[in-house]
Order: sequence, then C-alpha cells, then structure tokens
Amino acid sequence: MVELKAITEENFIDAFNLKLAPGQEEFVSHPIRSLAQAYVYREQCQPFGIYADGKMVGYVMVIYDYDIPEYDVWHMMIDESAQKRGYGGKALDRVIEYIKTKPFGDSNRVALTCNKNNPIAEKLYESRGFSATGTEYDDEKELVLTLE
Repeated sequence: MVELKAITEENFIDAFNLKLAPGQEEFVSHPIRSLAQAYVYREQCQPFGIYADGKMVGYVMVIYDYDIPEYDVWHMMIDESAQKRGYGGKALDRVIEYIKTKPFGDSNRVALTCNKNNPIAEKLYESRGFSATGTEYDDEKELVLTLE
C-alpha cells in the first residue's frame, strides 16, 4: 500500500537520504532543495514522504498558487531502489486525492512541469489525466489536470 505522510521532524532525514538514479538529477530536485522551498512557502504547501509498506520510498510536495489559483505538484521522485514498482503512479493518485480536499484554497486546476527529456514521467502524468498546455519553461513543459 502506498501512502503519503507529511514531512515532520521525525522523518525529514529519511527524505534527505532518498537517492535519484544516475542521470535523473536533470529531471527533479532533491528533497533537500524542496524542503527549503517548503519552509519559504510554508503557508501554502505541504511536503510529503511517499511510503510503501511503512518505508519512505519517495518524496513529493503540493503547493497552492494563490495568484492563479491552482495546485502545483513539485519535485516528485521515487528513490532509485524503489523505482519500477508502480509507486509513482500510486503516489500521484494519493496526491490528487489530497488536492481534491482543497487544503489551501478552492481550485480544480492541478499543474506540474516535466522535463522534456523524461518520457517516462510524462507518460505517467498523462495516464492520470494530465495534458500538455503548450507552455514551456527552459527544459520543462507544463501539464495540467482539471479536477471534476
């Protein structure tokens, strides 16, 4: 079973110890950077450890952009030792469930960016209903999901 648990003082070191597979550093930031951003945006975001069978296997952060308004999925990653087991898709399902509770504000728009050279992640996002908007930022493209 895959679940999300808020990052707290009890588990943040586990997030620091997550590792990307070689070559994935260009696709996603390490949780250390993300947790620094979570501190800055603490009134509008929630960082999560992704857990499978009681062990942290990944990380993701949900942030609310009051200006648009929309929910953004940031820095989702699965530890190199836990990849290719379906954890990413199940974690994304949990993220969408969390966003549907509208914890920070009312919006049905969920956005994320995906590195143009990461077809595996793009396929995962599209399998959950995200679609490219045509907006690009350097080496990233934006994908959006509209919640029902």
